[in-house]
Amino acid sequence: MRRWNGWGDEANSMDLPPTADNFLTERVGTATPLPNITLEDAVAKVPASRLPAHPLIVTAEEDRVRHARGQSLPDLFATRSGDFGVFPDGVAYPETSDQVAELLKFCSEKDVLVIPYGGGTSVVGHVNPFQSEKPILTIDMGRMNRLMDLDEESQIATFGAGTPGPQVEAQLHARGYTLGHFPQSFELATLGGWVASRSSGQQSLRYGRIEQLFAGGRMETPKGRLDIPTFPASSAGPDIREMVLGSEGRMGIISEVKVRVSKLADQENFYVIFFPDWSKAKNAAKALVQSRIQLSMLRLSNAIETETQLALAGHELQIALMEKALSFRGASTGKCMMTLGLTGSKDQCKASLAQLKKITKSFNGVYTGTMLGKRWEEKRFTMPYLREALWDKGYAVDTLETATNWENVDTLLNKMEESLRTALNSENEKVHVFTHLSHFYGQGCSIYTTYVYRTADSYEKTLDRWAKLKHSTSEVIVNNGGTISHQHGVGKDHAPFLPVEKGELGIFAIRTLCDAFDPEKRMNPGTLLVDDK
Repeated sequence: MRRWNGWGDEANSMDLPPTADNFLTERVGTATPLPNITLEDAVAKVPASRLPAHPLIVTAEEDRVRHARGQSLPDLFATRSGDFGVFPDGVAYPETSDQVAELLKFCSEKDVLVIPYGGGTSVVGHVNPFQSEKPILTIDMGRMNRLMDLDEESQIATFGAGTPGPQVEAQLHARGYTLGHFPQSFELATLGGWVASRSSGQQSLRYGRIEQLFAGGRMETPKGRLDIPTFPASSAGPDIREMVLGSEGRMGIISEVKVRVSKLADQENFYVIFFPDWSKAKNAAKALVQSRIQLSMLRLSNAIETETQLALAGHELQIALMEKALSFRGASTGKCMMTLGLTGSKDQCKASLAQLKKITKSFNGVYTGTMLGKRWEEKRFTMPYLREALWDKGYAVDTLETATNWENVDTLLNKMEESLRTALNSENEKVHVFTHLSHFYGQGCSIYTTYVYRTADSYEKTLDRWAKLKHSTSEVIVNNGGTISHQHGVGKDHAPFLPVEKGELGIFAIRTLCDAFDPEKRMNPGTLLVDDK
């Protein structure tokens, strides 16, 4: 059963090692957890629905609770405290594109606002209802979750847009294929949501981001059905496919997704290399990517993240022995950990491994083989459960991410970390901040920063702390050469910062495009673009 007030399956959790308490106390301080309400208490808060009856719409209180919030830190505060704010008036579970079209027609006739819902994994407010005089319908795409067609000659697969990551891969693996799109939210996030938010997967160096994988499909809009054909390439004017990518439910609801798939690789391994300092590590990463070595993934942790990961990994004796060996080889205090993936044929992987060893050695990299890489692979989709484990101990954890050119990486990273580290100084509160580079390009890379702070003595004060941290650092990002989002999308939380990136004319163009498909402005208001109240 999926958690109603947190991440993932209730049967899954992440246990912190015994060393975690001392580490967190030293870095942040002793914490006291806040109380959590029960599902029964939450259900009791749901008001009567304002929606007219429809055979595809459910107005049961628990359904509305489970669709009231996404997975951002403020969403966690809402579900744990019971201060939801607004609930959708109903939830629909269509099973076909025709039913999605029927629901949109109903909403137009009855003047109902619409929120599309995939896996509910948004961390920036995409799926959250909002205060409105009009009723709000959430359309959950989760029943449109099957492989509808696989063209093996062209390697194009057609899925229902509500198919979550594990089902995408399971249905393709059965036919000998993979999509290769593995965001950290893979367990719950859906194919349609990836397209709508321009998602990026952990192995995008091999398979590409979702914009390279998305070949076409279908979107139901208030103005009718939009079918997007699948060409390998085209110079016939602006790309409709690109218009749909990143539209975040403002133009319509993606109901079918056609994606470019690949044959399953012969082998795949993950490796870890340590570098003596950040400068050598970053320059090694840049050299690897710009040399176009056939890596499938690359992740580089700065010194504080490396220290944090090793401290929270458990296996104290093994880690101590490894630290001793690394120190002997020149990677001690200030060392940075790089995780790499090689995917392909045996010969391809062998050649790429030789290349990466040669390049990383020139930057004093210490190659440690696959042991730590295997542990990363085993836990690659479990990190969201860390938030639950920290919350139970009285700590809040969140992330900020961006992307920038290589020449600006250090400047922006340092300003982001400094902004977060000092944002709560007025309250004499410490914030533990660490960063990794998670996606790489010849031009630059993404910056993914995590911050941990103590909960206050109330949910309201804890949310105020988050707002200080989030808003001040978002301003730093957009005013210092970074995009407001590399992989999480815009949602409602990032919408106020988008005009800095797009400019006045750019925002006008985006709004005009959305209005062309949704002239009544009923599709996900407040998301992507700031709307008048």
